[in-house]
Amino acid sequence: EVQLVESGGGLVQAGGSLRLSCAASGFTFDDAAIGWFRQAPGKEREGVSCVSRSNVSTYYADSVKGRFTISSDNARNTVYLQMNSLKPEDTAVYYCAASTRCSGSPFGHWGQGTQVTVSS
Repeated sequence: EVQLVESGGGLVQAGGSLRLSCAASGFTFDDAAIGWFRQAPGKEREGVSCVSRSNVSTYYADSVKGRFTISSDNARNTVYLQMNSLKPEDTAVYYCAASTRCSGSPFGHWGQGTQVTVSS
């Protein structure tokens, strides 16, 4: 059974940092693409970042470029999202999801989400 479990969310002041973790199980991690998405109240879900094929390719939304860094630890079957210089507009529930590619394939497996709140 494929499972994705996010952790690391919390409350932080603007300018602060958080590191989210996505622990995956039930599939071959080396062949997967893991994406981070977020959804704020009243807004549509948006893609934040993605890493595919053991850190070969990484992608970032324009809104987080230069502030967020995605990485994967295949030995731990875990993907991290390091979030620096956080802004109040980064407040959302963050989800990780698995696919075969970062684009062009559906993300069929999702975690339960972790709340990130950035205070001004």
